[in-house]
Amino acid sequence: MWLAVLAGLPAVLVSLALLWTGDFTAKVRWTLSVLVVGVHAGACLAVRERVVRPLHTVAGLLAALREGDYSVRGRGGRAGDPLGEVLLEVNALGDTLREQRLGALEAGALLGQVMEAIDVAVLAFDASGTLKLVNRAGTRLVGLPRAQLLGQRAETLGWGELLEGPAPRRLTRVFAQQDGGPYELWRGTFREGGQPHQLIVLTDLRLALREEEREAWRRLVRVLSHEINNSLTPIQSIADALRDTVAQVPRPADWEEDTRHGLGIIARRAEALSRFMSAHARLARLPPPTLGPVEVEPWVRRVVALEPRRPVAVRPGPVLTVSGDGDQLEQLLINLVRNAVDAVLSEDGGQGGVWVSWAVHTPGAVEVWVEDEGPGLADTANLFVPFFTTKPQGNGIGLALSRQIAEAHGGGLRLENRTGGKGCRARLRLPLDGPRA
Repeated sequence: MWLAVLAGLPAVLVSLALLWTGDFTAKVRWTLSVLVVGVHAGACLAVRERVVRPLHTVAGLLAALREGDYSVRGRGGRAGDPLGEVLLEVNALGDTLREQRLGALEAGALLGQVMEAIDVAVLAFDASGTLKLVNRAGTRLVGLPRAQLLGQRAETLGWGELLEGPAPRRLTRVFAQQDGGPYELWRGTFREGGQPHQLIVLTDLRLALREEEREAWRRLVRVLSHEINNSLTPIQSIADALRDTVAQVPRPADWEEDTRHGLGIIARRAEALSRFMSAHARLARLPPPTLGPVEVEPWVRRVVALEPRRPVAVRPGPVLTVSGDGDQLEQLLINLVRNAVDAVLSEDGGQGGVWVSWAVHTPGAVEVWVEDEGPGLADTANLFVPFFTTKPQGNGIGLALSRQIAEAHGGGLRLENRTGGKGCRARLRLPLDGPRA
């Protein structure tokens, strides 16, 4: 307003000076003076109104946006006018904020429904360890309503261990009337209101473990039923035939020979069934490894010397020592070398080679390779399934037992077809510092 007054003041003063120093009547002087001053004042007020009103409108729009009311719009906005363009931009800002608010509300509602629907306990604590959020699964886990939980300190609830220690990890403890788990604990951080918070996710592993246990029992029952029935069916059939033969009067001339032959078959099937059950018991009762230093090269050469059917080459690697059970590791490597030799001998002529080598796989692990030039692997999906075998006289526990031994030592076992030629490669990985906790 004062800038507008100062802008027109020189012209007004000059006009009044010329008017009052000129040869004019008093009536003309007063009339023109009032007219000049009135026009100048009116122009200043018009300028003020032209600037102040849009600014008031913009201030009102911004206040509405600050209060969260995105439905208010400013009128008079037009392109080419600086203040009009400000109104257009504020209106566009209101539309953008309205869309973002609706999106945030919809996303928040969806997140709330998901958190309430999932069967995983979700807890959020602020920097002081005060519980700020808990979903339905969390209240069900601890057996308390949400109103009694929110605002409580983690130490008061006995959950201090949830905010400390490594994560993710498996946790075993009792919540409310539930048993001790196990639970999988996952912990992350986020910020709300500029303050750090910790997000705790507790997954109940009992249902998954029980389902896996049921599935393992189902597989075991199917395998046992199949093998037992394969033995009992011929035993029952031969026993019925022998009973009928003995009951005949007079007996056939060759009944003694038939009886001996039938009893021999029964004995062989019973022996095969006994071997099968012994193999299963052996797989199920693998003792924990007794750790001790095992030098890689002497271990490999001892096992290779036990294979009499064909020479097995040793391609020496670095001098290394692993911490493990020597007897179990020898049994593991014997199975791998025997499988490789079996694969080579199954080829016509059996002229392929078998060799063992090793190298440092990672800074903390050694990898031992048993390679052959046999036919390779046709089915890799069932290699480690207990009692699955492609050999006519195989029992299907060698690879399963070998992987079990490798994993008990903190390592692993993989079988794959060789990329540089035909045949198979068994890759045994063992940690140099012993089994991992």
